[in-house]
Amino acid sequence: MDDLFTIAAGNMMAPLAERMRPHSLAEFIGQKHLVSPDSLLARAIRTDKLGSCIFFGPPGTGKTTLASIIAESTHGAFAKMNAVSSGVADAKKLIEEARDRLKMYGKRTYLLLDECHRWNKAQSDCVLSAIEDGSIIFIGSTTENPYVSMTNAIVSRCRVFELKPLTDDDIKEGLLRAISDKKNGYGNLELTVTNEALSHFVWAANGDMRSALGSLELAVLSTPPDAEGRITIDGNVAEQSAQKKLLTVDETLYYDMLSAFCKSLRGSAPDAALYYAFRLIESGCDPMLIFRRLMAHAAEDVGLANTNALVVAVSACQAYERMGAPEGYIPLTEAIICVATSPKSNSVVIARDAAIKCVKESGDSVVPYQLRNYPEHSPNHDGRKYIYPHDEGGYVKQEYMPDALLGKKFYFPKGEGDEPKIAEFMKRVENIINKQDNK
Repeated sequence: MDDLFTIAAGNMMAPLAERMRPHSLAEFIGQKHLVSPDSLLARAIRTDKLGSCIFFGPPGTGKTTLASIIAESTHGAFAKMNAVSSGVADAKKLIEEARDRLKMYGKRTYLLLDECHRWNKAQSDCVLSAIEDGSIIFIGSTTENPYVSMTNAIVSRCRVFELKPLTDDDIKEGLLRAISDKKNGYGNLELTVTNEALSHFVWAANGDMRSALGSLELAVLSTPPDAEGRITIDGNVAEQSAQKKLLTVDETLYYDMLSAFCKSLRGSAPDAALYYAFRLIESGCDPMLIFRRLMAHAAEDVGLANTNALVVAVSACQAYERMGAPEGYIPLTEAIICVATSPKSNSVVIARDAAIKCVKESGDSVVPYQLRNYPEHSPNHDGRKYIYPHDEGGYVKQEYMPDALLGKKFYFPKGEGDEPKIAEFMKRVENIINKQDNK
């Protein structure tokens, strides 16, 4: 049996992220939508009434920690498995032990399964009956959407909780806690972490607490103390430890560069857009941020003037996800040039804003009877019937707006790119319908 000194040494040899793992909801950082005192999850944990559930979300957001807190707060037994290394035989053995424990001692067993999306159908099916009869309480954690990656039979028997990426404030709180904690962190060291370094750890983590703590740990362990025994972590050390280049500008200028990228796209300046995009990427910015802005501006600033721009932007994003860097930067460059050099029109945004404004101001408008599902069954039907346009050559005069909004228009084609063709089409339809009226 290990003595106290061996246990203590073993604990300090564990990674910082593991040592700093919270052991109660009071210590838990972030995910306020799940763990606030009055939340369903918090109440269920406090009363030990939590049923089978699945936690899913990005890495380092607290999935395994929540599962561990449940295990530590429950009066039942618990067992932990990893879907990558476990099989059907392991699960069956655990279920048999859980059923014996329930019969003999009336004690429930919690099964904590990491990476639960990695279980195949046979592995998942072997625990179904145990979940249904209450022999085990299944708690899964996964980075994948369980509705897509897991069997429906398991998901339908579990309550699903989605975890969000941690905020910068959450990450900063976790880092400061690790720096000051004397039991599990670095509170007993003469340690100085500059504001520049702390900000970089927060930024580079991208919502992942494990990544942030790992970077801090590497920085501390790899930095020799000075003559006075003090370890100083500055921006340069943080950059090397986080393996993301430190921006040579402050946070404000970082967002200024992102703004400049967006405005360069809108201003039809492909060279400037490319410069800002790759300056951000070379500084450590996640390329997916560039893609998200690119797709947004393909719809916002190009829109119907060139409908192919959004297709190119989305396809480039999918290509990057499949190829990665550096090859994925080729379709990114193509998409940036395409969006920047496309004719510009914000008619889509104008139409959106006008439609939303009308919806908010008009209240509950009644759907015309002829447009309703099964209109003949609508009470107080006013006699109007739906006319199938194809029976009339493709176009027919018919009211589609609620009666209170007749004549209301939101979309007005502009004169750029493909939109004159759209305006011409709309005019042609109007002329055809007018000719029908004149017959």
